[in-house]
Amino acid sequence: MSTTTSTTTTEPPPTPPQILIPSLPNDIALNILARIPRSYHPRLTLVSKPFRSILSSPLLYTTRSLLNTSQHFLYLSLRIPTTTSLQWFTLYPDHTKNSLIPLTPAPSALVGSAFAAVGPKIYVIGGSINDIPSPHVWALDCRSHTWEAVPSMRISREFAAAGVVDGRIYVIGGCVVDTWAKSRNWAEVFDPKTERWNSVDSGKDDLLREKWMHGSAVVNKRIYVMADRNGVVYEPKTKKWESVESELDLGWRGRACVVNGILYCYDYVGNIRGFDVRNGAWKELRGVEKELPRFLCGATMANVGGKLVVVWERKGNVKEMEVWCAEIEVEENGEGELRGRVEWCDVVHRVPIGSSIVHCLAVSM
Repeated sequence: MSTTTSTTTTEPPPTPPQILIPSLPNDIALNILARIPRSYHPRLTLVSKPFRSILSSPLLYTTRSLLNTSQHFLYLSLRIPTTTSLQWFTLYPDHTKNSLIPLTPAPSALVGSAFAAVGPKIYVIGGSINDIPSPHVWALDCRSHTWEAVPSMRISREFAAAGVVDGRIYVIGGCVVDTWAKSRNWAEVFDPKTERWNSVDSGKDDLLREKWMHGSAVVNKRIYVMADRNGVVYEPKTKKWESVESELDLGWRGRACVVNGILYCYDYVGNIRGFDVRNGAWKELRGVEKELPRFLCGATMANVGGKLVVVWERKGNVKEMEVWCAEIEVEENGEGELRGRVEWCDVVHRVPIGSSIVHCLAVSM
């Protein structure tokens, strides 16, 4: 007589959810934490392991977005001669003094990358190593300040332009232009939701098809891209390409940003100017002349929560370079003038001499 022994496998009991705040349901505790400014998060992570876990989770930032408590933060990349990789910083809004906080360095030391921000992530697109263009893309998750690999582009690019429209990243130029590549490779688009790259038909018109781009901006869901000579405009909704207005081409210099539909950059004599695409005219930003220097080189700009933020280089002592930052409230008055009011202006970091600002942009979290 044989006996058969049966073994019943039981599943381990589910892990109970971590209690955020004792005596409160987790959904109410999450609602409370989502309303606390992010500048307090480093201190909150010291309270408990559940706090540390939830403060870097997508759930918290989704809740912040639903509650309309998201904040805008400036991120800045610097090339420092004492390091091999691109060094990233975030502007930490302290209650007494604004300062740059260093982050985990980028995984590679690419030169001539394009940059774009979608949601809480910054995308570093292409670039070159030892003058060899790369198709690789990296993303900095600003919630946890960690780097992750992103699917590569279809072709290698350096000194390309990038613009975000409806959550998709359009990358234009930066590649070798030949007859076959004009319509198939000169531009492509990345959808972060599907993580797929697709080609963008660059049209049959004889428009600008140069390799290197030195500036780009998105105005009213139209991507403006500038090369050394002239530029083009692409509207994803209609898939239409056009040449930029001659007035815009003549006045665009340096890195630009868009605030309230006005494209801001600095001109050839170092003054901040704004281009109104509605009437195709440049206007000088008034009211900031006494508080800001002339930006002849080395300045970059970003729209941080509706404010114009300018970052620039200034010589410090013989061994240091100072990184300066100014936050400006800008508006168009009743007479059509662009007026600015400097809310604060100060040195936010010091780096070794020979360093340079690469790019800055804003992230909403």
